[in-house]
Amino acid sequence: MNQLLNSISINSEDLEQLLKKRTAKNVHFVLIDVRENMEYEMGHIKGVDLLRPTSEFQDWAKTIIDEYKDQIIILTCRSGNRSGRLQRVMKANGHPHVINHAGGILSYHGKIEKGPYNATY
Repeated sequence: MNQLLNSISINSEDLEQLLKKRTAKNVHFVLIDVRENMEYEMGHIKGVDLLRPTSEFQDWAKTIIDEYKDQIIILTCRSGNRSGRLQRVMKANGHPHVINHAGGILSYHGKIEKGPYNATY
């Protein structure tokens, strides 16, 4: 397994590297954007698998923890603050493999897409 996937947090350069490796099918993880719908539509990291807004955390947390319990989850947001808070809550509630994208989309220099969330991811 890639060493970065054993981290508590990763920076944007690390995330770009992991997304390239995932495209080449060398690593597997689930990238979840925890910003709100409007923020996501204005621009999101290409490769985000799920949009799960922080404001709806109580609605989706248990499902995500259960559904992806054996997978590595990377949380991203605008600056790394919300994703860091949610990471701590998810770990405290039984998901051992949650990584925070420190710096969030503000520090990300990879491909950015615009538009609404496509639930078929």
